[in-house]
Amino acid sequence: MNILKPVSEIMTTNLITVHPKDSLYRLKEIFDEHKIHHIPVVEFKKLVGLISKTDLLYFIKGAKHVGASEKLQNAMRLTQHRVEDLMTTQLAVLEPQDTIRTALEVFKANLFHALPIVEAQELLGIVTTYDLLDFFSKETITLSDYETMNV
Repeated sequence: MNILKPVSEIMTTNLITVHPKDSLYRLKEIFDEHKIHHIPVVEFKKLVGLISKTDLLYFIKGAKHVGASEKLQNAMRLTQHRVEDLMTTQLAVLEPQDTIRTALEVFKANLFHALPIVEAQELLGIVTTYDLLDFFSKETITLSDYETMNV
């Protein structure tokens, strides 16, 4: 395991993004269709924000457990509001050459779970806490690792 590797080696690059003017209804469709929790908001490849599934769920306020009229009202609200109304704009970001250790430190010091990777304000990828777990789960374990354990 080398946490001094650049985050570019573990970042997700095949991203689903939204535009600030997209409706929250479209955003909900994306979250419903894909197993993702964060969506970068971009304008002409420039990162302008980030929106999470949690942000959307707080906006919806538990619409799945309400009557038909409340569901209709929520659907109308989702259609009327835009991603820019809900997105986070003051983002911590990393550059591709920043280390995995830096990502760990940022996640440890904050309460968020996704870091966009940018270069000259252009979105290149994203690193999530899941990406870090995946990286560590693939760590090669050697016989000497077992010998140092007190088993």
